[in-house]
Amino acid sequence: MKFFVLKSKHLYIAIAGLLAIAIFAASNGVISVFRVGNREVPIYSVERNDNKIALTFNCAWNDDDIDSILNTLDAYGVKSTFFIVGEWAQKYPDSVKLIADNGHEIANHSYAHDHYSGWSKEKILSDIEKCDDILLSTTGIKPILFRAAYGEYNDNVIQACDESGRYYIQWSVDSIDYGDASQNDIYDRVMSKTKNGSIILMHSGTDNTAKILPKIVSELSGKFSLCTVSDLIYKDNYIIDATGKQIKS
Repeated sequence: MKFFVLKSKHLYIAIAGLLAIAIFAASNGVISVFRVGNREVPIYSVERNDNKIALTFNCAWNDDDIDSILNTLDAYGVKSTFFIVGEWAQKYPDSVKLIADNGHEIANHSYAHDHYSGWSKEKILSDIEKCDDILLSTTGIKPILFRAAYGEYNDNVIQACDESGRYYIQWSVDSIDYGDASQNDIYDRVMSKTKNGSIILMHSGTDNTAKILPKIVSELSGKFSLCTVSDLIYKDNYIIDATGKQIKS
């Protein structure tokens, strides 16, 4: 997660007071772009008092564990948000349809999982729309949520999302479930860091995510109300603070 270093008295005052510049775009339903200091800030988490959290999955690698992930979520009556890469959707259309048919939220994770740093706003938007078109043709659903590959973003990325009616979604809990992460590592990370309003990042196509998911979902369900990101975030009358927490105003 990215944090903002305060280097001046004026910045400190601005952040401490949760001052943000809001640019409204009512024509496409976008709420606002928020700035803290000199940078746009996306949604990392949400201030909630109702125990809601969102479990999210990035789909960029293989689909070997999709059936297992969906079976676990279904067993506990949990709906999640899947951020899907366009090329992944082209390679595994049946899995994308299955995710949608099971009532989970379909979200955009770029077309080819490229680094967006250095890209123009126009090029970023074109890539996002390319993924949108694939997801729409596959599921009949046009996503309103976006997460960049590697979680990388800058002002161009955030503004491209906002101006086109999309919400940029980061995460506040990284399960670090890829690479050589053990089941215990994944479990400990998620359970120790999750709190009301958390957005949890997990992945499909890993060695251990699907294996440890039943234990994670079982215990989270006993403490929180799991929902999709769209059901977690506020769509209007909010601000975003320096840590990326969305707060109802």
